[in-house]
Amino acid sequence: MTDDGSSEFPAGQTGLIVKIPEAESAVRAWRERLDPSARAGVPAHVTVLFPFLEESRIDTAVRSAIGEVLEGHRAFDVRFESCGRFPEVLYLVPAPDRQFRHLTQAIADRWPETPPFGGQFTDVIPHLTIAQNQEDAVLKKVEADLLGCLPIIAHVSSVELMVHDGTRWHERASFALR
Repeated sequence: MTDDGSSEFPAGQTGLIVKIPEAESAVRAWRERLDPSARAGVPAHVTVLFPFLEESRIDTAVRSAIGEVLEGHRAFDVRFESCGRFPEVLYLVPAPDRQFRHLTQAIADRWPETPPFGGQFTDVIPHLTIAQNQEDAVLKKVEADLLGCLPIIAHVSSVELMVHDGTRWHERASFALR
């Protein structure tokens, strides 16, 4: 969900993610060491939209609206066959990624006040972060290790609402795809 440490997020910060439990055995140890969001309770995932609405704004009507937006999208399978890089970040590449892009666009269209990643990127690239704020040598070592675990095949059937309590992230709701 995040590409930063969790401590800089206030209580009540939220995000929507797709959990990828099929990747946990391959990525958990690396994420625990090299991705602060993992240590703060965020499972292996692909972000749909972060940051989302402040938790205090997520009432029954908003939860219902999230469900309505997402029920228009079918469950799908995705493969992670390769790694990708952002500066100081290593991630797994979902293929195809268009379904993640559609989910992000649908939520962002419904809540335009919450652009993906605060609007700081013109193209939001779906990814599963493994390591961040690391030097190239570390990323190369992690990538070499992960390549032996690929491909990872996952079935995506829901989107989860995550909420930060000031210290850790917790799942607050799950919304099924059709």
